[in-house]
Amino acid sequence: MKRETQKYPEPVPERRLRSRSRENYSDRRRSQRFLADFPIRIFVGEGKNAREYSATVHDISSGGLLIEAPDVPPDEKRLKMKFRIPEGAMPEEFIQGVVATNAQVRHRDDDSPLIGLAFEQDLADRYKRSSWSYLRCLAAVMLIVSASAVLLIKYENYYYFWFDVPVFLYSLLVGSYLLSRFLFAAFYSDAKPLSELPALSVVVPVRNEEEQIERTLRQLMESDYPRERLQVIAVDDCSTDDTLMKMKAAQKIYPELVVLGLDKNAGKRHALATGVALATGEIVVFIDSDSFVEPSALRNLVNRFSDQAVAAVTGHCDVENIWSNRLTRMQAVRYFIAFRVMKAAESVFNSVTCLSGPISAYRAEVLQTILPEWLNQRFLGAAATFGDDRSLTNSLLRRNYKVVYESKARVTTMVPEKHGEFLKQQMRWKRSWFRESLIASTFMWRKEPLMALSFYLGFILPLMGPAIVVRALIYIPLVQRTSPLMYIIGITLMSALMSSTYLLYRRSRLWFYGTVFCFYYMFILVWQTPWAVLTCWRNAWVTRK
Repeated sequence: MKRETQKYPEPVPERRLRSRSRENYSDRRRSQRFLADFPIRIFVGEGKNAREYSATVHDISSGGLLIEAPDVPPDEKRLKMKFRIPEGAMPEEFIQGVVATNAQVRHRDDDSPLIGLAFEQDLADRYKRSSWSYLRCLAAVMLIVSASAVLLIKYENYYYFWFDVPVFLYSLLVGSYLLSRFLFAAFYSDAKPLSELPALSVVVPVRNEEEQIERTLRQLMESDYPRERLQVIAVDDCSTDDTLMKMKAAQKIYPELVVLGLDKNAGKRHALATGVALATGEIVVFIDSDSFVEPSALRNLVNRFSDQAVAAVTGHCDVENIWSNRLTRMQAVRYFIAFRVMKAAESVFNSVTCLSGPISAYRAEVLQTILPEWLNQRFLGAAATFGDDRSLTNSLLRRNYKVVYESKARVTTMVPEKHGEFLKQQMRWKRSWFRESLIASTFMWRKEPLMALSFYLGFILPLMGPAIVVRALIYIPLVQRTSPLMYIIGITLMSALMSSTYLLYRRSRLWFYGTVFCFYYMFILVWQTPWAVLTCWRNAWVTRK
């Protein structure tokens, strides 16, 4: 089946068991390879002797291809080719589209139609020297222009402040809040590598994840982390599909993988706690069952623990199924800004407010002290069954531990592809955000003043959002007969700030979806907030089936 509609790049599995954990490991590949299935045209010879052949790509990397080409003569060593890389076959920072290039034959077996090719020019280098050089200039110009225009509008808001106090006050506060986040994030820096890596226990809570769990576990077991220092524990929370069977299949390949199936559905918190009870590492890492770690993610994650005052670290999460549709592309930009800007800004003050489920690490001794409180949390008399990550983070921040972010500890995660599922997820997140922000409000005032001010603004402004949108887009045009154009321009400029930042970091053609998401939020997501506040006590309306 052709992979023209592939939703995400799928890495080629390692052929050697736990290769990265072996002392004599050496990576023969210059870059990650991805499974593929698309046509390619091969040209050999010149002039009258020119011939064209059809072939099929089996996998692709930045440096070459593995193709099935039974008709290409065996004595040909240099091939010209033309092909179109489908969206989703490679990560977004690579070329997606038509490529015409030359390649050298690196290996070919006499009894096989498969040919290994090496490009004469690496695709990533080619992109950097062509399209990316223009995109980088565009991103820099957009960033400077949008930031300058935002500052100009905020000055105008201040000048005309008394003409419409609610809208202009909100606009000034939102602009100041977002610009401060970008400013603080500019001071973020990654941790330096540890000279000695600690023993690590990874706990994966699983519930009805038969499609993804084998890949999740495989990439964990193939991580670039010393074999003798890595323990992986997968806990099945009484799945109703074939998830447990898939986990046991992975265990046959990796015998040291610990697989445990609970007798009854107890919830994510208790599944995590069950895994923690079996953990032997100095550091305990939580990974969601639909998240996929990069080979160096665990190694980079623990670097932050060189500071003994750090109790927990969250990594960086990107969208895996980014190419599915417009909704997933919007989420890709949003995820990147949420981590690389928002969490990076909070990390400067050692006070990340949410240790995200896709990847977070904790000192085992600290985690054990707060586990009972977390497991037995109640809100308005009812047991808290969601918002696990924010609740656990609050327990650490309340005790004045350092909670930080590491941008090099990268994972990708599956996000909703349908608007109904996405809105359910957002409602659940908003309920937990409101509940845990209320709790955090009782102690965040003790943090560094700029961090405290940023936190309270980040809590209050979204609550004001629906009323401001109604006033700006409905009340003012109908009652005061004034155009809402300036308000819309302000939203557009703030979204341009987000989009240009994404473009500058990611070299991606999807930067425009940051602007699309901002308007999606203004016209759709903002209306969830009042209902989330009014129903914050409810534990229903989960995301997964």
